[in-house]
Amino acid sequence: MEPHADLGPLAERMRPRSLDDYIGQAHLVGPDALLRRALRAGGQLPSMVLWGPPGVGKTSLARILAEATGKPFFQLSAIHSGVKDVRDAIAAARPKGLFAGRAILFIDEIHRFSKAQQDSLLAAVEQGWVTLIGATTENPSFEVIPALLSRCQTYTLQPLTEDDMRLLVQRVCERDVIWSQHRVEVDAWTALLRAAGGDARRLLNVLELVLEAQRDGAPPEATLHVTDAGVMAAVQTFSIRHDRAGDAHYDLLSALIKSIRASDPHAAVYYLARLIAGGEDAKVIARRLVISASEDVGLANPTALVLATATFQAVERIGMPEGRIVLSECVIYLASSAKGNGAYRAIDAALAEVQRTGELPVPMALRNAPTRLMEEQGYGAGYRYDHDFPGAFSGQECMPEALVGRRFFEPGGSPREQALASEVARLWGGKYGAGEEK
Repeated sequence: MEPHADLGPLAERMRPRSLDDYIGQAHLVGPDALLRRALRAGGQLPSMVLWGPPGVGKTSLARILAEATGKPFFQLSAIHSGVKDVRDAIAAARPKGLFAGRAILFIDEIHRFSKAQQDSLLAAVEQGWVTLIGATTENPSFEVIPALLSRCQTYTLQPLTEDDMRLLVQRVCERDVIWSQHRVEVDAWTALLRAAGGDARRLLNVLELVLEAQRDGAPPEATLHVTDAGVMAAVQTFSIRHDRAGDAHYDLLSALIKSIRASDPHAAVYYLARLIAGGEDAKVIARRLVISASEDVGLANPTALVLATATFQAVERIGMPEGRIVLSECVIYLASSAKGNGAYRAIDAALAEVQRTGELPVPMALRNAPTRLMEEQGYGAGYRYDHDFPGAFSGQECMPEALVGRRFFEPGGSPREQALASEVARLWGGKYGAGEEK
């Protein structure tokens, strides 16, 4: 039996028509939430950007707000619209706005608009010709130009909770024009909720697949069961949402590195798995591990950098899927290693000093003297070759005169960093010993 194409997909049939039917986002549309209060106060809505993952109700909310205010509603898709389309929509909305209040211009996936397209919206928003509602799955602080973002309120929408998704399935069983005619029982929720991942559209699409598969050839009085096995058979494999150019990409990489820094190998290998399952480039992951080995493990365990570099080379040579094992080995090692960021802090402190003091002259003894003229001018004069001294230590001054005694490497608590600092203190005595810099 063919799906009921003439009635549209289930996700469209279940689209809410009012705030009372809207599921989720209670922080925005709950009884005392700001958008509901704005509607009760006369419907004077600000221009806004609705930011959230797919399937959480951004488009539905925009339509409901327009319907509740009674204002004309114009919609553009950033995928299919150019600057001319934007100007045409504003021109069409503007006269209506003069006589019936500001029209609402909804732009789906506004993050896909170029700077020129977003610039074309500025005057209309600033002059009040339209109330702009933009929807985006990407961080608007990166994807929406500052001039436009400053004229809009940004509201964040969250993935649907388990309770939200259960309520949505219940409404399908009770209200949908097709499935309310059947007895539908959900015998297991695990696979269905996992397949949805907080996305109402995915939830309804998977549910429709499962029900259509059972309805085919079944008598009208038959009970349709939603089971984990049925969901698995319908979707085969779960797709992991991971946009390499989007927030999820950076969030997962950040979570991986911060789990390593927190010495939590279990969380670190989990986020590694999320990145791999989402199709992340293995070399991108390996590159981050090399950075983490220096920044977070550092001198507390110098072998970490050797292993991370070898991991990068191995992943380049063997590729995936076998590269996942190499990455896992490195991630677990880094997370389980002693941590120290002395080298990281030292170079940042030195760079800050360079910015503060500028190009201080290098001591003459340390300067290179490749020509006779430079030798005659004193370049390299007085240099002491350390290997000619006991313990390969001459005690010669290397800092520019203005920075004599300045310390940049401050050891952390790891035994290796403490040992390095102790060796410096032993050689230099009070100059670079414990205590305040001189």
